[in-house]
Amino acid sequence: MRLLEAGTELDGFVIGDCLHAGGMAHIYSVRYASPSAPDPGFAMVMKVPRMTAGDGAENIIGFEVEQLILRALSGPHVPRFVATGDLARMPWLVMEHLPGQTLQHWLDRDEPLSASEIAALGTATARAVHSLHQQDAVHLDLKPGNVMIRPDGAAVLLDFGLSWHAHYPDLLAEELRKAVGSPAWMAPEQVVGVRGDPRSDIFSIGVMLYQLATGRLPFGNPTTAGGLRQRLWTDPQPLRAHRPGLPEWLQEVVLRCLEPEAAKRYPSASQLAFDLCHPEAIPITDRGRRLVGTSGWTHVKRWFRAAGLHYQPSPLPTRQLEAAPIAMVAVPHWDVSDATLFSLRESAARVLAQRPGARLACVSVVSPDEASATDAERSETSVHRRHLARLRQWAEPLGLPAQSLSCHVIEASDTAQALIRYAVGNQVSILIMGAATHGLTLQRLVATVPIKVAMAAPCTVVLVKPNLPFEQLESLLPPLVYDPPF
Repeated sequence: MRLLEAGTELDGFVIGDCLHAGGMAHIYSVRYASPSAPDPGFAMVMKVPRMTAGDGAENIIGFEVEQLILRALSGPHVPRFVATGDLARMPWLVMEHLPGQTLQHWLDRDEPLSASEIAALGTATARAVHSLHQQDAVHLDLKPGNVMIRPDGAAVLLDFGLSWHAHYPDLLAEELRKAVGSPAWMAPEQVVGVRGDPRSDIFSIGVMLYQLATGRLPFGNPTTAGGLRQRLWTDPQPLRAHRPGLPEWLQEVVLRCLEPEAAKRYPSASQLAFDLCHPEAIPITDRGRRLVGTSGWTHVKRWFRAAGLHYQPSPLPTRQLEAAPIAMVAVPHWDVSDATLFSLRESAARVLAQRPGARLACVSVVSPDEASATDAERSETSVHRRHLARLRQWAEPLGLPAQSLSCHVIEASDTAQALIRYAVGNQVSILIMGAATHGLTLQRLVATVPIKVAMAAPCTVVLVKPNLPFEQLESLLPPLVYDPPF
């Protein structure tokens, strides 16, 4: 397809420079032709699909899919839709032009990225993907060129031509009836034609994290159906076999994303982002420690399993996310009764029982004065370790697996704001806290911490009151020793 010349007018837009000439489309900068046209408030680009004799049918089908899905999406992690052209005459799609660099920019750098840089890029990508899944859409073509990092560090997802949306026909599945995607980043279930599972995007994020960490593709770039199918039973060399200096927690995260079976990966992109933000809370298993790849015998057993495995479409992405939220419980650390602690734990247990894939974050807020005590016994490290031990003791009766629980101590003078910031920053879905935090008399007379949190938190807030008389607790609770405030 011949490039459009700069200055050409097309359906009310003036074509500018060609910014990208890809295998499936050309991207041009554009502006409105009429001076009286309303100012959109942002720069615009026009995407025109390639339609030469040698181009595949997926080009035009992908254009149909993108113009359908992009206008249905919203939020800061996708370009804003402007207009679309007549498919029968001249197909085009105008959208917001976003500043920033794609992940390919970091892959092209000469010097290797640090673990913290990789985690930051992965966190931004995972949060953008979670926002997409919350809208019942799955990208299915995540790769470095389709993830843009804005100057503020947030990620924007590009190119929805191969995507899936629960509320629209899946034209690619209906018309092509074969696996479509970018082979190097494609999830195993996509290879056998299953679309619509949000965990497929988590696999693709894992491939990109592996690239950022090692400079290599975990499965190479296969060009045959047989080469693609191998990822149904194989896993890549550990990251630390290529870069021994990488931390175990990063390898743990990446290899969990790359599990051949979707059920063994992170159940949601928000949980992946949570781990990347809190590496100190990641439990290290053999996945993170090993330095050599999985044995051939293990691959043979997986091959037999994969040969008889019938992949089934997953539930709607939003329903799948509802079963795997990040729940947070605010655990007071002083001036608190055993009845309150027991009731908080009972409430957390009920929430987790209804959502089997949930991740629980136990949080205590300590004052700066307490955390900065200077004597050796009460140093900042000692204070944090003591509170972490209490949180783990409180959570132990819940019997949660290590990968589903983490404990965090936050230093802040404003308890309500600290809890709200934590909930916002970690995409918490459910926040559980006592109805009268810390039991302070003054807080009961004015706006209490729970009321402040309930009014400002961007999630469901469960306020818990003690529901058992103290004398009944001795037979139900192990003894908990809580020191007075320092």
